[in-house]
Amino acid sequence: MSSDKATAISTEEQEILLDVARQSIRYTLAHGDRMPLVADDYPERLREKRATFVTLHLDGQLRGCIGSLEAYQPLVLDVARNAHAAAFTDPRFLPVTAAEFERLEIHISILNPAQEMQFDSQKDLIGQLRPGIDGLIIQAGNHKGTFLPSVWEQLSEPEHFLAHLKLKAGMPLEYWSPTLRVWRYTTTSFPA
Repeated sequence: MSSDKATAISTEEQEILLDVARQSIRYTLAHGDRMPLVADDYPERLREKRATFVTLHLDGQLRGCIGSLEAYQPLVLDVARNAHAAAFTDPRFLPVTAAEFERLEIHISILNPAQEMQFDSQKDLIGQLRPGIDGLIIQAGNHKGTFLPSVWEQLSEPEHFLAHLKLKAGMPLEYWSPTLRVWRYTTTSFPA
């Protein structure tokens, strides 16, 4: 499910990343700005360029989720940036408040590089999906969206997973085109 590179994130490194995410949110609540962070202050593995998503839950409900699909900055910086964005700029929610902060559950997903899928029909694509394993990126023209592998917990049927991802990307439910592009990826997510 995970590449060797992703699996190499130790429990200690996971704790560091979760702490960075929490500190990023706390800093903004206290200072109204993004937390300054120097990647060189962290272990080598956390300085590798990796893409991440940070998901926030409050009382068991989604409270924010923002991420990067491509690795372009050190892992620790990506986590700090996405934690800030999930808390304060997710367009689906109002910014997190100080009263909510202590009750926030923070989850981090580190994405492994996406692989473009080859298929000749929607049925072929659906048949290739691996429920509970695959995250998907879908693109048609300017419409693009992704679902993390954790979304399979709510949408366990491949047909529903794909249909809802199309809607998220701004496509009609029944949209199909031979130019549709789909990539799959796996993640290392924590805490479990």
